[in-house]
Amino acid sequence: MKHIEKGTSLKRLPGDFIRDLTPENVSAGLVAGVFGLSAGVIHISAGTAAGLDSSFIMIWVISYLMINGLFGLLVPSYYRLPLPMANSIPGALLFAAVIPVVGLEAALGATLIAGAISLIAGLTGVMATVMRLIPMPIVMGMIAGVLLSFGTRMVGSLDDALLPASIMILSFFLAARLFRRVPPLLVAMGAGIAYLMATGVDFSGIQATVRFPEFIVPEFTLGAFLAYGLPLAIILVGMETPAGVGLVKGMGYDKVPANGITAVGGLGTMISSFFNLHSTCIAAPMTGICSSPEAGERDKRWVAAVITGAIFVVCAPFYGYVVSLIEATPGYFIAIIAGLALVRVLTSSLAIAFSGKKHEMGALFAFLIAASGIQILGIGASFWALVLGVLISMIFETKDFEFIVKRETAAAR
Repeated sequence: MKHIEKGTSLKRLPGDFIRDLTPENVSAGLVAGVFGLSAGVIHISAGTAAGLDSSFIMIWVISYLMINGLFGLLVPSYYRLPLPMANSIPGALLFAAVIPVVGLEAALGATLIAGAISLIAGLTGVMATVMRLIPMPIVMGMIAGVLLSFGTRMVGSLDDALLPASIMILSFFLAARLFRRVPPLLVAMGAGIAYLMATGVDFSGIQATVRFPEFIVPEFTLGAFLAYGLPLAIILVGMETPAGVGLVKGMGYDKVPANGITAVGGLGTMISSFFNLHSTCIAAPMTGICSSPEAGERDKRWVAAVITGAIFVVCAPFYGYVVSLIEATPGYFIAIIAGLALVRVLTSSLAIAFSGKKHEMGALFAFLIAASGIQILGIGASFWALVLGVLISMIFETKDFEFIVKRETAAAR
């Protein structure tokens, strides 16, 4: 346990939470929570496309919210950092695709092994080494590439929903300029909701259901591990943690517990495998929302992540109702809110990636690869953005790597 970073005692948590509660971190937590709830639709789409039973798909999403919500309450509270927890979206797509091939129990067995690998990586301190070997401009180039789609979807909403999109976007910037004590995200959400109510959006089809996670016993097969477990472990260790840690560092936090995040994600993934869920990890897009300047003072932004976790836990049993509510809401609404919440993070990522005059080529290719969304060997673009970005930078920008320069200097002496 010596490699796991120390956090803060939880004894003072209630008082500290109330003390640090602000309108800014509340609004950021609400936005991140709504964004996380809407991500469940990705699970539903992937599961439906793979031909999975609708009852299982709902249990899968409910487990995603309940388990990750509980970890999302614990991790930011312990580290006092904006570290919301969710699950891997690339992992979700792999999970849905592999179940018809290897079976649910075998897929969950592979999940258990992947979680164990992630746990060991955190406990042994591997992640601190991994983060030192990956230059920050390349990490931030990858993050900017991932977040670019949120910006383009926000702008793209002007094409098919010009009036409501204009109202929401303009209200955000006007509020940021004129009402400094009012979180602009809340103003944008309020403007969007007012427009929906004024135009008579139909909420009559909303249905309420209550369900909870269900226990299942995983099985172990070599085929399932090679087809799904190993790629999932690579995604968790090589993509999810670097993306989340890079986001938080990019927002001005010097000490981010990479080992602790990886170990907790591994433990959560192992627990998840017994409840029809494929992973637990730091949630990069929601981390961007909770750690952004829109979440208020830097040392109080952890509250936003705790609020996100609470929203997950409360909404999990009623997710059937939430799905109906989200489906009744026009697509542009979530797209605009997510884009506005992440716009400052995107600008910071681009600035860090390309303003330092180091690793520019590696950062550029990391940005382009991540933005492309390509998949190689079933592994998502974010992982390959880091791998190929570092490789390209090592070939063309060798002297930008500090550990190589130090080694050459020592050899010259």
